[in-house]
Amino acid sequence: MSERKVRIGFLGVAHMHSVSYASNLRKMAGVEVVGMWDRSPTLAAEWSKRLGVRRYERAEQLLDVEPDAVIVCSENALHRPMVELAVDRVHAILCEKPIAATLADAQAMIDRCAAAGARLQIAFPVRFAPSIQELKRRLDADELGQVFAVNCTNHGSMPGGWFIDPELAGGGAVIDHTVHVIDLLRWFWNAEVTEVYAEVGDSLLHPGLGIDDAGLLSFTLSNGVYGSLDTSWSRPPSYPVWGDVKIEVVGERGVIYLDALHQYVTVASNATGKTQWVSYGSDIDRGLMVDFVDMVRSERTPSITGEDGLAALAVALAAYESARRGEPVTPENVLPTLYR
Repeated sequence: MSERKVRIGFLGVAHMHSVSYASNLRKMAGVEVVGMWDRSPTLAAEWSKRLGVRRYERAEQLLDVEPDAVIVCSENALHRPMVELAVDRVHAILCEKPIAATLADAQAMIDRCAAAGARLQIAFPVRFAPSIQELKRRLDADELGQVFAVNCTNHGSMPGGWFIDPELAGGGAVIDHTVHVIDLLRWFWNAEVTEVYAEVGDSLLHPGLGIDDAGLLSFTLSNGVYGSLDTSWSRPPSYPVWGDVKIEVVGERGVIYLDALHQYVTVASNATGKTQWVSYGSDIDRGLMVDFVDMVRSERTPSITGEDGLAALAVALAAYESARRGEPVTPENVLPTLYR
């Protein structure tokens, strides 16, 4: 007996991952991408033509065709209105990271989905990298014994566009790159960040940018592990936009060093003026799409919940608060300040 078809629509496609998500879904058996909408007519037309997906003039028109699920890839500040628009019309929603630009919006999304009985999943595709899953297996098997420290990076080139608009993004490099790594660390150890100290650079690497483009976080996890994270748009314009996610775990029995996304051939082209990483290995976006479709079809609990998204966002916003105060902060204690 064949599995039932899963029909998915896109509400907002401003985030660059939307192209990969849709391309992967269209290759999957038993999945139909029923259409898309974006607030920018120009972007919507280009995206629709490029991927061969029907475009709707209004978001409500997309919901009227009764998709089983929607994927929200709008600008960060629009995640909440998109989720709230869809929550009474679909039973499953995948929201691009960070879950929202503010904790108040994130909590409202979680509460609204819970009240409507809709399942909210957050897009943290790095969990599906084979190297990350292997590190998780080794940590679960206690191969390193007691873990003392974790040193992390998440670098890329400055993405431009709405990513550098404070009103739409909620912040710059720190909010953009912190949440990926913090989600992984919480997942590895089922532990929370209990204290964070951060130095944040505004227009440090790109003069006149008007938003943070560099950040360095030092933090402690509830299991006693000390961590650091360089979360910066520190790569030159010719570098790929994203992909430099590295983790070094130091334990009593040794060290594990991981380059999460290094399954590619580097291609530098003068014709394009941009270095590209041509993947020959696993596609983390496909892993996320397979997981999401399975969640929709089986009606199980999301593997990456709204609460996961909220916790990662809280650390990123606590980093900004720490930089503002010039002292370490406890995310839990500054939550009232961050709810704005």
